[in-house]
Amino acid sequence: MRQPPDRFGRVMKHVPGPAFLVIPFRPLWLFARAGSLRVGDPAPDFELITRDRRQSVRLSDFRG
Repeated sequence: MRQPPDRFGRVMKHVPGPAFLVIPFRPLWLFARAGSLRVGDPAPDFELITRDRRQSVRLSDFRG
């Protein structure tokens, strides 16, 4: 991903509504979300909090 979605969202929330008729929003969003991960590449490690919010789980804990 080229830039975090929250950064993209912080920028886009300041764009006035009528500008969306002129600005190519979809290509901008796809460009911001594009990454370098390809089919067959290992997934990047990440961490999530469980639903009960008592612990966190990392993807790397499940490898191997």
